[in-house]
Amino acid sequence: MGFIVLFVGLSIYDAAWLTAQIDIGFAWTAKTMGSFFQLLLLATFFISIGVALSRAGRAKVGNLDEPEISTFRWLSMVMCTLLAGGGVFFAAGEPVYHFVVTPPAFDTEAGTAAAVAPALAQSFMHWGFLAWAVLGSLAAIVLAYAHYNQGKPLQPRTLLYPVFGDWILTSWVGGVVDALCVIAIVAGTVGPIGFLATQMSYGLQVLFGFSNGFFTQLVILMLLATVYIASAMSGVHKGIQLLSRFNVFLALAIGAVIFVFGPTLFLTNVYLQSMGEYVTSFFAMATLTSETAPEWWMKWWTVFFFAWFIGYAPLMAIFVARISRGRTIRQMVIAVAVLAPIATTIWFTLLGGSGIYYQLTGAVDLAKALESFSFDVATLSVAQALPGGAWMAGAILLLTTIFVATTGDSMSYAIAVVGAGHDEPHVAIRAFWGGAMALMTGILLYLGGGQIGVLQQFIVITAIPVSLIILPSLWTGPRAAMAMAREQNLL
Repeated sequence: MGFIVLFVGLSIYDAAWLTAQIDIGFAWTAKTMGSFFQLLLLATFFISIGVALSRAGRAKVGNLDEPEISTFRWLSMVMCTLLAGGGVFFAAGEPVYHFVVTPPAFDTEAGTAAAVAPALAQSFMHWGFLAWAVLGSLAAIVLAYAHYNQGKPLQPRTLLYPVFGDWILTSWVGGVVDALCVIAIVAGTVGPIGFLATQMSYGLQVLFGFSNGFFTQLVILMLLATVYIASAMSGVHKGIQLLSRFNVFLALAIGAVIFVFGPTLFLTNVYLQSMGEYVTSFFAMATLTSETAPEWWMKWWTVFFFAWFIGYAPLMAIFVARISRGRTIRQMVIAVAVLAPIATTIWFTLLGGSGIYYQLTGAVDLAKALESFSFDVATLSVAQALPGGAWMAGAILLLTTIFVATTGDSMSYAIAVVGAGHDEPHVAIRAFWGGAMALMTGILLYLGGGQIGVLQQFIVITAIPVSLIILPSLWTGPRAAMAMAREQNLL
């Protein structure tokens, strides 16, 4: 709460100074820590897959013989919580951006047919296997074992328990660890909430002629906050599940319409080509540095996204460990690090691939909008060009809204869990954190949409301490999985 008050206070007192300081920190972090972030994600993915495929992968999480949440509901919560508004927000615009501005890992001519597969492959890199693996695999294993098998609190500091023992659980350092992780998640969640308010406001102006101003954004924010706070208060088994399932059904319906009535053959061929490019160019894209790519590109694309996901990792691990009780480690890792990324690549192909198709055929021209990173314009333009026009645009705006709501409710719940130290925090604490994030968003929107962007840059800075907190899970995760398997007589 001190961070929220300080950030908002400085934004009101001297927004220009705050922006300048965060920009300096953002640039330094991207240049100095970018390679470390990339290596951390690579190591997390491959080690987690190794654990899942090992004999220890058969161990069940949370001391339950059977899953307490059905498979469809469980996968829905995983998909909706982790993909969230960010994936929907960038799904239409990012592939088109990489189509009109060739990514540094490739040498294809921008805007040509040859540039299509590399453009989507680059988007897959940002939102694919590496991004998902760091969000809910090794760290979730460590937390699940420590909490359900050893009785330790369900808090980020517990990730360091295998290294520092009980000291980290009782000292002020543990409190700082928890606070840093909560700050990272607040920054990472307020951003999508704020962007949704601006995107919805713009969409309502284009589609229905509403005023695109602060009042409209505030109304949208209040409605969104009401939904996700109510969902968080009702808990994992009620509101969070219901929202997630509804979102999955809506996404499937929208995806089916795009695939059947859109450029079906183009999307099918492009997906196969892009997945092939993603696999063959995987390491080339994952190991780019500011020495081999433009510094501005690394700062605003690969490093930015990887830092964002690192910032989410501890609290997402808490949420994944909570909803995966009764699942095997193998099921949990494969769902989070393999199945969910594949679903994400399909979604990016449907929206972003359609955007590229319409850009190629001249139905839309997003080059100018994307040069200024106006992703709200790109998303709406692609949506209007899709079959159904305004109806499809409205459906995608609704989908984006509920995706952000599923992020808001799960993160309000996860922050409340951190405060309580167990998986049933009081409903008032859940409501408090949901309201605090909404209030922060409203104030920053009032000060100008640019302050939301400044907060997004701050995510990259918060990733420094958070990356060190999750680093030990590279070796403590496999050890926790083996310990779990031994206790269940599987080794």
